Amino acid sequence: MSAQHEGTPVPTPLTLRTIGDIRAALRSGHGFPGDRESFEADLQHALESSTETDLNAVATVIVDYQGRIRLYQDPEFDIAVQEGIDLTSRLKQETHDR
Repeated sequence: MSAQHEGTPVPTPLTLRTIGDIRAALRSGHGFPGDRESFEADLQHALESSTETDLNAVATVIVDYQGRIRLYQDPEFDIAVQEGIDLTSRLKQETHDR
């Protein structure tokens, strides 16, 4: 961890073992805008396309949204996004200045 981020509190990871855990996290505002509704739609689609012996599509939805929630919680994520935005702006400006 770099010196500038030593004082940044790291949130305790949420328990995301079940569909109920994921729903609760999304209801509590963890996740990106629209994730709550998208999760339900994606889960419904996965359930409708799954068979009793193949629930891989459901597992994929669960893992995807677990990752989204974890990413949203990561304090370094906002920093990385801002660095990407700043880099893109600089590159655009350099191209424009040529």
